[in-house]
Amino acid sequence: MNVGSLFSGIGGLDLGLERAGMSVRWQCEIDPYCRAVLRHHWPDVPRYEDIRDIDGGAEPVDLICGGFPCQPVSLAGKGLAQEDPRWLWPEMARVVGLLRPRYLLVENVPGLIRRGLVDVISDLAEMGYDAEWELVSAAACGAPHLRERIFVVGHTDSPRLEGHGGSLQGSREESSPPPGVQSGEEVANPYCSTGDGSWPTGEKVFRSEAVERLGRRSCGDGSFWAVEPDVGRVAHGVPNRLAQLRALGNAVVPQVAEAVGRMILEAA
Repeated sequence: MNVGSLFSGIGGLDLGLERAGMSVRWQCEIDPYCRAVLRHHWPDVPRYEDIRDIDGGAEPVDLICGGFPCQPVSLAGKGLAQEDPRWLWPEMARVVGLLRPRYLLVENVPGLIRRGLVDVISDLAEMGYDAEWELVSAAACGAPHLRERIFVVGHTDSPRLEGHGGSLQGSREESSPPPGVQSGEEVANPYCSTGDGSWPTGEKVFRSEAVERLGRRSCGDGSFWAVEPDVGRVAHGVPNRLAQLRALGNAVVPQVAEAVGRMILEAA
């Protein structure tokens, strides 16, 4: 299965999907430091610098993946969502509409459930994609930390729909959200244990049966990783320290991406 990677970062999604058995055909990343990392690990893979430069001439792929910037929807940010200039889901949707991959994999922070999942699922439905989503933590694949992320998998059997070549038709106000997604500005947390749609406090690890099974497979015997060393925020003599920390903070855990990739391949 061939992959086109958007918002590639340092290649966490790409690495995990390749470990699952896929092949990365092209990447897109605007940050110069991250592009240097990608160039080192994928020297023969062509790269776009800006998602806005991708047009219908890009190589067709079976799957497009990407984690568009999380700052607009992060619970730690200002919560501007669609009003934030970094809200780039529409650009990702545009590329999907142009290239019509059979599968789409979107990764983002849990805040997307409240501040944008309706947009993502509605846009995909309008382009003819069925979608499923799940909240998965790195701990589900054996990591010694939670790092919960939402993964949305879209699928279509239609190679191209008339009227959907790169643009969304109609208005979101006129269309109804798909089953399981509530309309309005926020979406209630479907994984809450409080019954009122709020987010529970304290440590929580979401483990679906499929993620546990594939996590054990991808991590070997299912044992937890060794505790990771502390990443100090002040270090003298380390080149590109801030760039490294920013890239790591935005990265996808490859083991989680591998588990999700294996599920996609099994379904395919």
